Amino acid sequence: MMHKYKINEAKNCLVDKHIAFIGDSRIRQLFYSFVKIINPQFKEEGNKHENIPFEDKIASVKVDFLWHPEVNGSMKQCIKVWTEGSVAKPHVIVAGAATWSIKIHNGSSEALSQYKMNITSIAPLLEKLAKTSDVYWVLQDPVYEDLLSENRKMITNEKIDAYNEAAVSILNSSTRNSKSNVKMFSVSKLIAQETIMESLDGLHLPESSRETSAMILMNVYCNKILKPVDGSCCQPQPPLTLIQKLAACFFTLSIIGYLIFYIIHRNAHRKNKPCTDLESGEEKKNIINTPVSPLEILLQSFCKLGLIMAYFYMCDRANLFMKENKFYTHSSFFIPIIYILVLGIFYNENTKETKVLNREQTDEWKGWMQLVILIYHISGASTFLPVYMHIRVLVAAYLFQTGYGHFSYFWIKGDFGIHRVCQVLFRLNFLVVVLCIVMDRPYQFYYFVPLVTVWFMVIYVTLALWPQIIQKKANGNCFWHFGLLLKLAFLLLCICFLAYSQGAFEKIFSLWPLSKCFELNGNVYEWWFRWRLDRYVVFHGMLFAFIYLALQKRQVLSEGKGEPLFSSKISNVLLFISVVSFLTYSIWASSCKNKAECNELHPSVSVVQILAFILIRNIPGYARSVYSSFFAWFGKISLELFICQYHIWLAADTRGILVLIPGNPVLNIIVSTFIFVCVAHEISQITNDLAHIFIPKDNSSLLKRLACIAAFFCGLLFLSSIQEARH
Repeated sequence: MMHKYKINEAKNCLVDKHIAFIGDSRIRQLFYSFVKIINPQFKEEGNKHENIPFEDKIASVKVDFLWHPEVNGSMKQCIKVWTEGSVAKPHVIVAGAATWSIKIHNGSSEALSQYKMNITSIAPLLEKLAKTSDVYWVLQDPVYEDLLSENRKMITNEKIDAYNEAAVSILNSSTRNSKSNVKMFSVSKLIAQETIMESLDGLHLPESSRETSAMILMNVYCNKILKPVDGSCCQPQPPLTLIQKLAACFFTLSIIGYLIFYIIHRNAHRKNKPCTDLESGEEKKNIINTPVSPLEILLQSFCKLGLIMAYFYMCDRANLFMKENKFYTHSSFFIPIIYILVLGIFYNENTKETKVLNREQTDEWKGWMQLVILIYHISGASTFLPVYMHIRVLVAAYLFQTGYGHFSYFWIKGDFGIHRVCQVLFRLNFLVVVLCIVMDRPYQFYYFVPLVTVWFMVIYVTLALWPQIIQKKANGNCFWHFGLLLKLAFLLLCICFLAYSQGAFEKIFSLWPLSKCFELNGNVYEWWFRWRLDRYVVFHGMLFAFIYLALQKRQVLSEGKGEPLFSSKISNVLLFISVVSFLTYSIWASSCKNKAECNELHPSVSVVQILAFILIRNIPGYARSVYSSFFAWFGKISLELFICQYHIWLAADTRGILVLIPGNPVLNIIVSTFIFVCVAHEISQITNDLAHIFIPKDNSSLLKRLACIAAFFCGLLFLSSIQEARH
């Protein structure tokens, strides 16, 4: 993967550095493209056949181009000066030349022999410089012979290959007993093989190609200094932290423990194996059926989780698998969308119940939204603003379901017990906490989980605080409905205050230990931005649940199988308004020109398309009576899919794509997707199994477990502070 360096990043990397480019017109092109990363306003002007200096005095960066079109005595003398110590050596030297030698000597074999002699005399000097500086020899790009002018016709790809072979052979053998320190820069040559046809003169690369070459050169030198997450080349694997080492030990012991337990259990099973009755030939069955113990479930779950986490680490932290950049095209996004839509429609079944937003329907809704979001991420569609705005609505719809689902549960059941709270928090956060430990990432990095966790707690506190108003109490007196609306109004007031008071928001979440959860890169701005982007939609979900359940209680809605939700006239009017609203939002989102302006409006208007979709999906009785089992299956593991994609489907913390099978993109996507979905499903099962163990229904046992979990997090905070002190 190639990190695209911004101006300030490039300057930070190259501060107090001197870079020298030595060679012909092709090296001059590379020089210009490199300098334009630091200063995009730098112009290609002046006499081309002379030295060209560049200096950024503020950043103290100096880049020089030295005109030496041939590998000869002149180039040797230039390099020799740096080896003698009287002149300061450049920190980076980029050299290369050959086409002038071919051109001037008309491609003669004598010229090639002279080139070999000259580069042999320069090789020891370059090797000496490479001990203290980064030295790169640029291999010659191929040419497009049909476009070459008459005075360049002797420059053929056959001769260029001969010169490259000579350079590689001599420079690599310049040291007898060790590997050469002079690095071969062959990237430009590989790029030219694909793009030289777009050249204006057949010799020089098109601008986009040389910009890529310059950016790769910047990656080669700067990645090891700045260590960008999406710069996968040329930087060492980060060392394991103390917490990661302890996690590795824990999972290793869990695997060993489970294997010992399995062997003992299997031997005991063999002893109790039913024997065959010799007379009847029938097996005498054992009456006692040993139940699976919680210890076995615990060890088995951590054993599987340990193996899965090892795979996560190998995919996105170890330099084991390749990673590639995303390149968005309309076809890469819309064709998979159409494909999964067809599959979803094909696999449909009747629902068990026909209520609005029944369980099968919400699972289906989560499923198709999650699949669309996954395609959006892997195709890099965030660069296309209309798609980005529609995906924002899907994220908002998830939060809408959070408000709707949790409000409905508390309103109907009235269960504000600690067991329910702990169960939800465990299921939401278990995987993310493990990944924070294993992948050495902050909690806020997985921004959606903190978002739904905080909103769940907001819903819980809003409804659990005195006076606790639930459906059973409200049915006896309509005054309680008014009381609940006052609670929701107060919640909306608090949301508005925090949304327009960034200082107050940041003060709250910068308090220890909240800061440990919500800080990213040393501040909580990212958390404020994420929270603010969908600030009203959970409230909308709660309000919708309240109105729907009130109408349902008063039997205003017809939720029988095949029946429209309202009378025919009202249903048709609402359907028409919903379709128009849905399309109006899509037209507005598609006409967005500025992301910042559209994001400012999004919190207020996203609910329009969400409500329109709910009404279109639920007003017709036949639509409410069926659901897609294909989408619903994915909906049940939607949270795991969203989190796992960060490391085992995408790569470099979602900035790139994981490459398990190089050279075959289609097969790579098929294989990585299959593994990714299987892992997400397995993690969902593990989370459910561990939830029953860590969150028991018995309150006394639960309090003991919570004390252990609190001690675990205290230990984690202590170890984290030790790591920070070391850094």
